[in-house]
Amino acid sequence: MINRTLVRTKIIQTLFAYYKTDEHSPLSARKELLSSFSSTYSLYMVLLAFADELTTYAENQLSANQARAAVLHQEYTPNRNFVNNRVAQQLFNNRRLRTYIEDQHLSWDTGMSAVESVYKQLIQAPFYIDYMQLENPTYEDDKRIWRKIYSSLLLNNDDLSNALEDMEIALDFQGWTNEVDLVLTYIDKTIKRFAEENGDEQVLLEMFNSEDELNFAKDLLRLVIENASEYKQLIANSLHNWEAERIAYMDHIILITAITEISHFNNIALEISMNEYIELAKEFSGEKSYTFINGILNNIVGQLKRENKIFKSVR
Repeated sequence: MINRTLVRTKIIQTLFAYYKTDEHSPLSARKELLSSFSSTYSLYMVLLAFADELTTYAENQLSANQARAAVLHQEYTPNRNFVNNRVAQQLFNNRRLRTYIEDQHLSWDTGMSAVESVYKQLIQAPFYIDYMQLENPTYEDDKRIWRKIYSSLLLNNDDLSNALEDMEIALDFQGWTNEVDLVLTYIDKTIKRFAEENGDEQVLLEMFNSEDELNFAKDLLRLVIENASEYKQLIANSLHNWEAERIAYMDHIILITAITEISHFNNIALEISMNEYIELAKEFSGEKSYTFINGILNNIVGQLKRENKIFKSVR
């Protein structure tokens, strides 16, 4: 789940906080980085658990409608397409998901306003109305509606963001509300891969795509901290008619991290490393900054090549 693009983002964020503190502890920085990975994975799991919360809320609405009809002596035949959705049932019964939610003390108890808000949007959505009109929804229909719910109703949802903010504060997590869009893409990938024959043992994403990603994260953070002074001087020497002190704090961190990866990870193609950090500059700095960073990186890479200090692979 957590790939190298996200690893780089979290390392930049960790280093930003690390160099803002008076006491620089590499061990503390590593712990913060690993904690941020766990926080992202918890967000993935708690959003998967949202399916059961929304289904339960819908079931309660059906029960309330049935009770109301009984009091009024009216005939009422509930449409159970949504509450009988097999994907939601499989998520509820998924042992790995349930165990994780229980062990990490994750709960939607403080986020029921978001559940209610999403439900009200759901019952008016054309894709929901079409689904409820199906006589016998297929398993693919069940998958499709949940992919639409996550991609359409939970994306850029202010009520959801507020609920998650309350939850992450209670859990002492950071970054949830900033990562919802990304994690929703992981959830879409998860549900897309569901197979009916897997039943309650549907495969969920692992925290890391491979052990290599975790090792890359640990090594890159360590090497940045170990070589920061040297690379700061390298940056300063590459500037023309520009004082190093005038470079934005975040730009410095992006440059140092980029130089570290380019210098120490020869198995990663040069253009991949360059492009990744240019994109990070676009995300964390202004338009002028990423153009500046691109220029500085090109100058430094050219120098390191001439000095035979980098041997990057080419795609």
